[in-house]
Amino acid sequence: MLRTLLSKIKEALISVLPVVAIVLILCCTPIVNLTGGEIAVFCVSAVLLILGIGLFNLGADLAMSPMGEYIGSGLTKSKKLSVLLVVSFVMGVLITVAEPDLSVLASQIEEKVNPIVLIVSVGVGVGAFLLLGTLKILFKKSLSAMLIFFYLVIFALVALLIVTENGDFLALSFDSGGVTTGPITAPFIIAMGVGVAGVLGGRDSGENSFGLLALCSIGPILTVMILGLSSSGSVGYEIDPSTYAVADNVVLAFFLEMWETVKDVALALGLICVAFTILQLTCLKLPGARIKRIAVGIAYTFVGLVIFLTAVSVGFLPIGFKLGSQIAETPWALVLIGFVLGMLVVLAEPAVHVLNKQVEEVTNRAITRKSMMIALSIGVGVSIGLSMLRIWLGFSILYYVIPGYILSLGLSFFVPSLYTAIAFDSGGVASGPLTSTFILPFAIGACITVANGSYDTVLTDAFGIVAMVAMTPLITIQLLGFRAIVSRNVRNRIAQRRIISAEDDQIINF
Repeated sequence: MLRTLLSKIKEALISVLPVVAIVLILCCTPIVNLTGGEIAVFCVSAVLLILGIGLFNLGADLAMSPMGEYIGSGLTKSKKLSVLLVVSFVMGVLITVAEPDLSVLASQIEEKVNPIVLIVSVGVGVGAFLLLGTLKILFKKSLSAMLIFFYLVIFALVALLIVTENGDFLALSFDSGGVTTGPITAPFIIAMGVGVAGVLGGRDSGENSFGLLALCSIGPILTVMILGLSSSGSVGYEIDPSTYAVADNVVLAFFLEMWETVKDVALALGLICVAFTILQLTCLKLPGARIKRIAVGIAYTFVGLVIFLTAVSVGFLPIGFKLGSQIAETPWALVLIGFVLGMLVVLAEPAVHVLNKQVEEVTNRAITRKSMMIALSIGVGVSIGLSMLRIWLGFSILYYVIPGYILSLGLSFFVPSLYTAIAFDSGGVASGPLTSTFILPFAIGACITVANGSYDTVLTDAFGIVAMVAMTPLITIQLLGFRAIVSRNVRNRIAQRRIISAEDDQIINF
């Protein structure tokens, strides 16, 4: 176990070091001016971040992924369709209500929409679409067709929001689709899809394993848009400057933040554990050795998430805000540095590593972790760069989102369905907690600087960056699939030419 943990920490070190390096390099330029104390807090937080990611990834391997797979496969084998669907809905609601990132989103519009109403509504949306996703796997329905239908519904609601002058909800709506598929939700849902598809088998079992996250990201978008349509007036945005400042007493800040994080993570994991325990006693009946392994994994997951979320909140959030505020004074640098930060930050998102590992295993290395990571890195880098350009020039997110999703859905007709399913799942995991607590504050700081200290444009210009991070991987990973098709066709043509031009007695080695 220790050797495995050290291996996970080594992977986390390789993932986080590039982010730390670019921040420290920026501190040596005239563009950024951080104090010695701020740099020290950032570096300590980076060390804790590495430890947290390592522990979380080990816990995900031991507990979160197996729990999802056992529930999916166990209930499918029981052939109790009603039980499987009810559990899908309930688990979707529970893990979403307990997702820490959703609470952050709810706090941004608490004067406009009751946070409890928002959280429960989004939870019901995720639960309903997890149920739909389970039905898709059971009845082998096309993911592309479902995505096209529901995104057409989303575009219709976009038009209604604009007509009813509730456009302030647009960026928040699309952001909600990203934050609800966080580090707790993503491994569980991905593994549940693998478990259900694995039992059903069939030629397309690999393809059917993916797509649940893609559908679960749609529910929150629809829910928040509906809440926007039922509201009146505009959404105000105010922040306490101390929220984005490094605390004077950093040690006390770490302990206070850790206590709050312990409560949030305990609630999130506790709800999942209670539901799993009930299923274990009634349906699954797993042997004691597996339960013991899962219990150890939950402990690793808990400690890892607490350390990770505490580190990003205390160290990365204020530094991200200050970086954005200072770099925005040089707009061209804001776009370039945003692109580089986007490419590097995705490397440190915990759920990304879980998805990449799952993709490699399910596809028998037809799609490798390296190719997935490169595609995700480029996609997120482009999304952050384009978002910084939008902050600089001040235009609507719809100029990105509508063409982006049309292109994403259009590519689904030209690439293998497996790539489409993986691409839409990747969008959910790429927009994780590090994006919410480092890149989003970076964007807010930049937006306030560009607006000469005003908060008026924060909701329309800074928010939406999570949605961009969730959207661009849909394009880059499907382009990865398109490249695979082209390469295969080229190889086939070369082979055919060699066969045609060969002598009858010649042996051809391919």
